[in-house]
Amino acid sequence: MFDVDVDLRRGGVRVATAFRSGGGATVLFGPSGVGKTSVLDMVAGLVRPDAGHVRVGGVTLFDAAARIDLPVERRRVGYVFQDAHLFPHMTVRRNLLYGARSDARLVETAAMLDIAHLLGRWPRTLSGGEARRVATGRALLSEPAFLLLDEPTASLDGSRREEVLRAIERVRDELRLPILLVTHDRAEAERIGEVVMM
Repeated sequence: MFDVDVDLRRGGVRVATAFRSGGGATVLFGPSGVGKTSVLDMVAGLVRPDAGHVRVGGVTLFDAAARIDLPVERRRVGYVFQDAHLFPHMTVRRNLLYGARSDARLVETAAMLDIAHLLGRWPRTLSGGEARRVATGRALLSEPAFLLLDEPTASLDGSRREEVLRAIERVRDELRLPILLVTHDRAEAERIGEVVMM
């Protein structure tokens, strides 16, 4: 599903990678600071590569040679950042529905991510793991063609980390949505990834 070959130079720093993978979850694994998040940003369309291409599910999102560069809003990407970025003035329910076309899949999505009991809560009352699952739900309810997850368990303790990993596994196994996930944790990469790129 992912066909990525990108090259980015900023000052004296170069981020370059090339990989292809089928459906399911693809994991970019490696230490912090090597450019994994920059690759996600290029796939999402937040950063423009200097060269190469990005194709997801056979759709060309970026191709330097062909001068194709779809804007973010046309890429149908669900991006869950390392910081959940929930709106503090909205309840969990309103956060989940922000950007959704309708509330038709709210109950199903909340149940799958085990956040149905949180719908009336405010973001400030959530644990780190709960906030990440809500952010994932919001991304899913926007009906994306694929999902990008940036260090989804960073800074979480053991039990919260496990909650998030189980939620990602359910998304991977039940929705069969292509996932590109970044992590520096080898055990997490091996558990989630059907393809692991180092």
